[in-house]
This record gives sequence, C-alpha cells and structure tokens, in this order.
Amino acid sequence: MAYERIRQLTRAAHGHILTNINVWSPDSRWIVYDTRSDPAGTAFDGTRIERVNVDTGETRVLYKSRNGSKCGVATVCPVSGSVAFILGPENPTPEYQYGPSRRRGVIVDPELPGKLCPLDARDLVPPFTRGALRGGTHVHVFSPDGKTVSFTYDDDVVHSPGQRNIGIADLSRPVAVPVTHLRNHCGFYSTLLTRTCAFPQRDTDEISRACEEGWVGQNGYLSPDGTNRRAIAFQGTVSTHFGSHVEVFIVDLPQDLTTPAEEPLEGTTALLPAPPLGTCQRRLTFTADRHFPGVQGPRHWLRSSPDGSQIAFLMRDESGKVQLWTVAPWGGAPTQITDNSAEVSTCFSWSPDGASIVFGTRNGLWAVEPSSGRTLMVCAAEPRPEACVVSPDGHHVAFLQTIHGNNQIFVAKLAARLRD
Repeated sequence: MAYERIRQLTRAAHGHILTNINVWSPDSRWIVYDTRSDPAGTAFDGTRIERVNVDTGETRVLYKSRNGSKCGVATVCPVSGSVAFILGPENPTPEYQYGPSRRRGVIVDPELPGKLCPLDARDLVPPFTRGALRGGTHVHVFSPDGKTVSFTYDDDVVHSPGQRNIGIADLSRPVAVPVTHLRNHCGFYSTLLTRTCAFPQRDTDEISRACEEGWVGQNGYLSPDGTNRRAIAFQGTVSTHFGSHVEVFIVDLPQDLTTPAEEPLEGTTALLPAPPLGTCQRRLTFTADRHFPGVQGPRHWLRSSPDGSQIAFLMRDESGKVQLWTVAPWGGAPTQITDNSAEVSTCFSWSPDGASIVFGTRNGLWAVEPSSGRTLMVCAAEPRPEACVVSPDGHHVAFLQTIHGNNQIFVAKLAARLRD
C-alpha cells in the first residue's frame, strides 16, 4: 500500500485518544489508543482499548470495559508489547465512584485480548501492606527495559486535594493483599518515589505536587562523578512570595526499593506512603526571577534524550512565547532549544537516535535539532495538544486531529535527518 506524507488512520465516529508517550508497538506496526470522547473534559468515559495497524488500517479491540467501569490512557511496553492502562472501579457505587484516588493500572497482552493482569497492588485497610498503595494511579509508563512502570498517584486515605506524587511498580515482584476491603487487590510491588507536603514553605525546594514525569535515558544518565544513575524527572509545584509555579525536579532511584527510610513505605492513616531508602529528590531549575517563571505552555510530560544527558520541557521565552528548553539531569542553567514565532502547542517526543525533538504548533508538526536549534517542518496540520509520539524505528510520528467533531489518529513521515 502506498504511504502518503501524512495519513489519517482512524475514521470511526467516536473518540480516539493517544497517550503522550509509548503508543507504538515495539515493531512500529501498531498504535494503541483509547476511546474517550475528550481527555480535557471532566468525564472519564472510555470503554475500549484498541490498536490500529499503521500499514493496513485494521483495528483490534484489546479490552472492553465491563461492570460499569471505564478505561483509558494506554501505553505500550517497549520490550514485550504489553499494554498498560487505567481502569476505573467495576460495579461503582455512590460511595465509590471513579476519581483520581480511585483508579488503578492494569496490563493486557495484545495476543490475549480481554485478559487483565493487575499492575499496582492496593490495600485500603490498616495495617497496610508493604508494597501496596492506598489510592489511585494514572499514566502508567514502562521503563525502557520493560521491568518497571512509573505513574502518578493520589492517596485515598490521607486526603489532601492536589497532593499528587510519583510512584513505581516492580514487575518482578508480586504482592499479595488481604481481602479486608472490597476494593483491595493484589498486584506488583508498588512504592512512592517523591515527597510532597500540603503546605510547602515559601522559597524552598518543598513541593505540593509531583506530576508529568518521564524516565531519564534508555539506561539512566551518567553523572559528573562517573556513576550511572537510574532516575525519573518530573514537574514539582513550589511556593514563593509571588505565588506558586512549576519547576523541573528529578528523583534518583535506589537499586533496592524495599528498604524503608525514616517513615513506613506503606504509610499510616495519618501519613502518605514514604519513598524507600536511597531515593534522592532534587530540584533542577530555579526560574522564580524570570519574567515568566516556571514550566509553562500546554500540559506536557518531561522527556529525556535517549542518552539521558538532556531533559526537555516547555517554558516561555522573554517575549512570552512557549518554547522548548532542556536542562541537564545534574542541574545547571536551562538551554533554550527553539526560537520560533509560532509557539509550541503540543506534547513532544525525542527521535530514538536523540538527533531531534518532534512537536506541534497550531499550524503544523516540526522537528528541531537540539544541538543547533535548526527546525524543519514535518507536515502542515492542526495537531491536538495531547500527543506527538515518534515511532520506535524513528520513521513516523503519531498525533491527533479533530475531524468533524471527533478526534482521529494521524501519522506523518519523518525526514531521515534535518536539512538546511
């Protein structure tokens, strides 16, 4: 089948939503999506996880929700091809409806559609189980080696609105949870990695919220002292005398996720679950003195270069336009990458070779070379902000456009390299 420069893959009269990363199968032949009507809306209304073949347009249903539950935000394991996604409560009741603290991650094998494997373990009743959480997880992203999954987390025991954290599940370590609550379930060993507080002190590195995370490097990053570190970058909300804004943070992971520090890993009725011994949460950007401080622009997730040396994010330039910037995982001054008249309006992703970052503006898709700032138009389009995801083979980018009121999936070819 001939392949155009830009191609519409889906045409059904319902929603098609791409997650911001890892939507491609490892062989770059399939794209996974959910069927929510609008990710920016208040309703979490998806009922199916599907995938579409890039060459033929064939669609397959991987999971259809049941018993009143909803599903969405699907991502693919870059190694096995398994698909993780959010599942809302089955048989919801007036007392237990879908919400940030009442959702969980599950995994489905595309070769065994409909058969779910639980992801994060949950225990809602004290004494809590070590390796289980007590709330809801969201945007489940496999690590590059496929052995762990990161997510954001909202607690259902300690209620502090907006106090989101970053967690991780170890897929090699199953956890059994007692059936002391109807909503308890077994899963894989899960723990939080970040520390937040409801009321952070002003002009400190304390944060009230950790979110929009991304794995750093295919194999972590090489620190200035020569050690290789596994890490996750994220956005943290700090407080200043001028209000609150978002800065770039990073958390270095220990090899052992099971050893507690000063507080219990599983939390208490008064304390959130605590990070394991050896986690190191650090602030990378300090932008309070800028005219436009902090991470800004469309909702986006931090994305690292494949070698882990650069973490990309969006921030306004001195004229107020949203541009791409990077910062090193060991800190230092941010570097402005784009300087375009049309500001960045979408999520973005790196090419697998690290040579370019692909992003969208209101009038097209673009690829920028971080080392030089040279920018090439990929195609004219009107991409939605949710996704701009390069395929594992680096040949295509997947994105969304709204056609006749419905969000549809498109793919565009990428040039082999940027040219003058």
